[in-house]
Amino acid sequence: MEAAQVSLLRWLRRQLRQPIPAREHLEAAVENDDVAEARRLLARFEFSEEQRRNVEQLLDAWERQRSAAARRAPPRSR
Repeated sequence: MEAAQVSLLRWLRRQLRQPIPAREHLEAAVENDDVAEARRLLARFEFSEEQRRNVEQLLDAWERQRSAAARRAPPRSR
């Protein structure tokens, strides 16, 4: 798990203290490296402007890390 994913999980757990189904779905999306699903789920939540900016920054960092890791990965053989 990349640093941005860990940061996002920690932040979500602090912000969403109750283990509601939506939080569990978010955690699963993060653990499954599914940034698109995490973005879709987070769009449903009401955040302050500062919180929303923080979440977007974490998601953006996660996507950058995924892109960098994909560029470093050797091509798959067929």
